[in-house]
Amino acid sequence: MFTKTSVLTATLLSVFLTPSSAHAFSDETEVKLGGAVRLNYGWKDYDDDSDGSFDFELFAVDVDITKGKWFVDSQFRFYQTFNAVHHAEVGYNFDESNRLAVGVSQVPFGISPYSSHGFWFGGTYYLGFEDDYDTGAKWTKTSGDWTFDTAYFFNSEYDDSARYGRYSFDVASIDGSDNKEDGHGNFRAQYQWGEHTIGASLQAGKFRNRTTGNKGDHIAAAVHFDGHFDSWNLQLQHIYYDFEAAPELQTANNRIAMSAFDFPFEIAAEANVTSFNLAKTFTINNEFLDKVVCYNDYTYTATKNKPGLTDSIQNVTGCTLIKDGLYTYVDWIAGKNMWFAGGPGIGIYNGPEKWHSRLNINIGYYF
Repeated sequence: MFTKTSVLTATLLSVFLTPSSAHAFSDETEVKLGGAVRLNYGWKDYDDDSDGSFDFELFAVDVDITKGKWFVDSQFRFYQTFNAVHHAEVGYNFDESNRLAVGVSQVPFGISPYSSHGFWFGGTYYLGFEDDYDTGAKWTKTSGDWTFDTAYFFNSEYDDSARYGRYSFDVASIDGSDNKEDGHGNFRAQYQWGEHTIGASLQAGKFRNRTTGNKGDHIAAAVHFDGHFDSWNLQLQHIYYDFEAAPELQTANNRIAMSAFDFPFEIAAEANVTSFNLAKTFTINNEFLDKVVCYNDYTYTATKNKPGLTDSIQNVTGCTLIKDGLYTYVDWIAGKNMWFAGGPGIGIYNGPEKWHSRLNINIGYYF
């Protein structure tokens, strides 16, 4: 994955290269190419391979084009088992305060750009509420210390919920839960309070059962604080989400399926999700390191007292070593009843669950 990483650099790359960050608009056509190559080592305490595995993980290509107030911002990724678009949008800067983007864009929800620090993100990523990309239109307006994002997305980046080879976690079609995303609107307001950002987000839309043809409602709301205290970064966020539960939607069991990276799994259809993340940056500036960022990211998913559900926890402790375009993430990921750490899903009860953990080391060069 591109963590904040996957995206940390490549997406950061595309963010910094977009015309929205410029103060002048040139009439000349400017094309910028970039990308990333990554290797990954992983070890799991719930796997039979005691030595872990060390493999090629990703090759990504960025293409950014600007001409006057128009821009194209895109990235495509090649993984071992699948290829997928990360983002691909065409846009127009009306002025330095108003920007419209159409295409596969990052959904404006929660802390921007990521509510975590580690390579594999926090627990909100796997629920579809962090670094999610869907297909639609997004308008971003700045006014003084305020930033407002208003968007409508027609569907996920691939309008096929049975396609599991994708980057973003979206509603998936599995046996007994044949659903797909069917449009949602988003609004996010953020206030820059000195070095800190305070924000609130709202998402509302539909999902459709492909077997019955019935549509259901889903909503989500979040409040967040992203604070910077010298070399420290504190992220606090709370999310409430709810997918309608009904027999005709195949969600009467209080579950709905999600998928990405070739794997589908189930999550609780309704939950409260709290994130508490703390990071510190150490400036090194020697021959081997520019800086080191160490962090602990904690996500607690609290479900309702309903049959087949239980709470999930994910905790990521790690450091990122940075030298020019070389990023090395070293993460210890621990989870209880957490899909990415040996659990059956998120908020899903399939019998007693123990804590599981995994070591992940990702080495990536971003150019």
